[in-house]
Amino acid sequence: MNGNIELESRLDRGRVYVIGDIHGRSDLLDRISAAIVSDLQANPVEESLVVTLGDYIDRGPDSRGVLDRLTRNPFPTEFVPLKGNHELMLESFLHDPSVADHWRRLGGLETLISYGVPVQALMVGKDYDHAAHALNAALPREHLEFIANLQTSLSVGKYFLCHAGVRPGVALDRQDPNDLLWIREPFLGSRANFGKIVVHGHTPREKPEVLANRINIDTGAYMTSRLTCVVLGRESVRFLSTGN
Repeated sequence: MNGNIELESRLDRGRVYVIGDIHGRSDLLDRISAAIVSDLQANPVEESLVVTLGDYIDRGPDSRGVLDRLTRNPFPTEFVPLKGNHELMLESFLHDPSVADHWRRLGGLETLISYGVPVQALMVGKDYDHAAHALNAALPREHLEFIANLQTSLSVGKYFLCHAGVRPGVALDRQDPNDLLWIREPFLGSRANFGKIVVHGHTPREKPEVLANRINIDTGAYMTSRLTCVVLGRESVRFLSTGN
């Protein structure tokens, strides 16, 4: 399912936990889920929701393990997963194996390995068709369905959640899905009011960025072991993290 759904009253009654790019780090996903459990025990609320911002696969060592967990909702709350550009690349590869020429350089090999697909030929730019067939056979049906049903954005109160960002000057309900999944500039450099505060990942930073018009929570988990979750609610914005 693509597009927006509105949860305008959610922040009035409770709290939303938004998790950045996981990239194959099932160990960090387990740790951030435990941190959310602890936070809710220490700070109970009437309602709570977890949203993940996409890029569950690639780069890190256990893409399959991440999707195993997410398809079963590892969180103590309702859960809305959003789509990232890396999930789009996996889908595109299954339909057009030539995509591997790009995907293999962006962490796709690690995903294939996690599903037991040999990558020796892909490393030198060969046998893309065979690898696509092998991955399609190895992917559990629930993983395929999970990826196929990912939304591209979610609106919650004064926040607009998506993977990469938005196109300045375009209404939030008219954003191009490709921008929601891929954009960097002119979004990152814009100081415009987007209509809501955009909460996003996609562009790794050493620590979360909190600006007047956007919050970036991609802290490069696959290489830093720092997976970040922003906590949104009636209280001030705060963060949970798996690292220092």
